[in-house]
Amino acid sequence: MKALLFFITIFISGITFSQNVTNVPDTKYDVDFDNILPKKLDSDSNSTSFIIWIKKGVKSHKHETHSELIYVVEGEGVMTVGGSKFNIGPGDYFRIPQNTYHSLEVT
Repeated sequence: MKALLFFITIFISGITFSQNVTNVPDTKYDVDFDNILPKKLDSDSNSTSFIIWIKKGVKSHKHETHSELIYVVEGEGVMTVGGSKFNIGPGDYFRIPQNTYHSLEVT
């Protein structure tokens, strides 16, 4: 089963510059997983970046202390952010505001 692959950056505050370089599309998972597998790419006191593979979906939840920036690398799904539903696929980029419920169904 192919998983939807997200590249997520969580901004806690401020703007950062990273000197780490990762080829996101070429990054593969190396363990078996049931639904969600996050891999931290980089972190400092201002932000954290992850690659997240998702096979089935993510239940509705919110983050009270940060927003999320999401770039879809591969796969497709239906994203719900607040009261809005929209299809996502490779190349899509969007922001999930702090304290906003969001969920994902992988299609």
